[in-house]
Amino acid sequence: MTRWRGLLVVLLLLGVATAADALSWSWLGVRIRDLSEQEMDDLAGRHGIGEGFGVVIVEVMEDTPAARAGMRQGDIVVAFEGRPVTDTRLLQRLIARAPVDNDVRLTVLRREGRRPLPVRLMAMPRGVAGERMAAEFGFVLQEPAAAGREARPSPSVPAVTFVVKGSPAEKAGLEVGDVLLQVNEQSVLTRDAAREALGEIVLERPLHLTVRRDGSHVSLTLPAPDARQ
Repeated sequence: MTRWRGLLVVLLLLGVATAADALSWSWLGVRIRDLSEQEMDDLAGRHGIGEGFGVVIVEVMEDTPAARAGMRQGDIVVAFEGRPVTDTRLLQRLIARAPVDNDVRLTVLRREGRRPLPVRLMAMPRGVAGERMAAEFGFVLQEPAAAGREARPSPSVPAVTFVVKGSPAEKAGLEVGDVLLQVNEQSVLTRDAAREALGEIVLERPLHLTVRRDGSHVSLTLPAPDARQ
């Protein structure tokens, strides 16, 4: 797959589906990242060469399947239903394709050792799916935590805060600071409305955006991510 996706490894663990309705994806509710080479070496040294891989849990969101299962920040997921987990993309796909409201068994490494962790997954909220869709096209909308910072718009405004180099978003001309006005001709006045609208799009089709930039309206067409392979 393309290199730009690797830059967004610390994202909500939402899963990836190239044709399915986002509302059918399963959801864990954590932020994750890949292990560094140093971390892989350290794991192999402490737990044996067979443990030199996995995915780090950066944050466990409240009131999610991960939180209810007792998952912790710093856990390293090394297996899903007995299948080795080597990177974030693989874990995302395995979670996304798992049945909703069914228990799955994750294997995690902690300081005290290796342990199984049963988790009952739930359906992904549409707004969360929208964040993942934006990431697939290569851009990020500002987080509510940006409120109060100088030179930042209101946190309710769907402003673009990051565009991935080489992504469909960059190739279409999307810029940091652009404010979304329409998603596929659907008006979006707030960040939450933009997330909801993005949660309904399909990855195989181009994404049409209208944005406000320097007082003007600009229309952009982002190519489908798979069309760039």
